[in-house]
Amino acid sequence: MADAGKWGGSVKIKLHIERLVLDGLPIARTQSGKVRAAVEQELTRLLATGGVSHELRPGGAMPSLRGGRMRLQKGISATEMGQEIARSVHQRIGTQRYA
Repeated sequence: MADAGKWGGSVKIKLHIERLVLDGLPIARTQSGKVRAAVEQELTRLLATGGVSHELRPGGAMPSLRGGRMRLQKGISATEMGQEIARSVHQRIGTQRYA
């Protein structure tokens, strides 16, 4: 949960990712836990600092979400991949836009 104090007062953001599908990504199955942890940590940070889009502020659930554009370098670590996935998701639900 992240406090988004930038709107004044205390706004709580509760994020639940039931399933993270990593089809086609160059990651070993043994590294999936690291990717998942990095996604959670980075997405929490992004939501705490940048908030959620205006449409999602009242609350709600999304049964699925396609991430935005991702740039994966050859030899990327599990942590870096998780951070990139989080930024991709944040493109769709957050207030920031990435180049």
